[in-house]
Amino acid sequence: MRIVVAPERAPAWMADAAVAGGATIVEASLADGLVWGDPRDVDALSRLLDECPNIRWVQLPFAGVENFIHLVDSDRIWTCGKGVYAEPVAEHALGLSLAGMRHLAAYARVGTWSRPVGRNLIGARVTIVGGGGITESLVSLLKPFRCRITVVRRRIEPMDGVAEVLGTDQLHHALPGADLVVLALALTPETVGLMSANEFGLMEPHAWVVNVARGRHIVTDDLVNALATGSIGGAALDVTDPEPLPDEHPLWAMPNCIVTPHVGNTPEMAVPLLSERITENVRRIAAGQPPIGVVDHLVGY
Repeated sequence: MRIVVAPERAPAWMADAAVAGGATIVEASLADGLVWGDPRDVDALSRLLDECPNIRWVQLPFAGVENFIHLVDSDRIWTCGKGVYAEPVAEHALGLSLAGMRHLAAYARVGTWSRPVGRNLIGARVTIVGGGGITESLVSLLKPFRCRITVVRRRIEPMDGVAEVLGTDQLHHALPGADLVVLALALTPETVGLMSANEFGLMEPHAWVVNVARGRHIVTDDLVNALATGSIGGAALDVTDPEPLPDEHPLWAMPNCIVTPHVGNTPEMAVPLLSERITENVRRIAAGQPPIGVVDHLVGY
């Protein structure tokens, strides 16, 4: 395949990954495929595709494609990092869950010997919203904890290690009784504001919510109120709305809130994982095989 890697500031390892798959790196006007290296510059990508109708495959760098979804159509093959980062993000979700439920962040902040607080993840009732690679990896990691897991997802089908799979319209049935609620789903217009005052009101007063998906799944002001009033036990957030979270935001100071700066996967973790995906997709498309991580423009991810 003839591949262009763009924009110019895209890291060199992306071109190396494409070459490892058998590609020849060319200028955009000669390319069959595009490896896009900027997760936010939507306008530049749009201009490049308008200028180069010859490009029939586009590889996007992130799993989340909400910034680009309006460009995705059926005229080209679009792939993303869907599933690439599942294991490191699931690992981070597990760490946040344990830190929250076992009160570790609050202990670290208090500066004095304090009373015992905390709940077991062992044997807990866990609700995971989303049914993709992160959820599959997290379910596997939770196996030694003997949790009863409910998954809320768009497609209702059995999942290994999951006691119950519910449709997205059954979210309200999956929140009461859960000790832990993990958000691991794609951001679409339908999932913006998924967790608001109503949903927090359905959760148990001791329950924690962990968000490793996108900040806009949660109505932030409603979360602040739920944490302040004790409607829920706490929140552990790798993503926020707004993001980055401003220094003065009340979430930083709340003892029942943990915030990490969108580090579910770090560059050190992501580079080899995305490199492997680029290499494999170049090979597959050159061989006329279906690529991995295809974006469905009808569902938005």
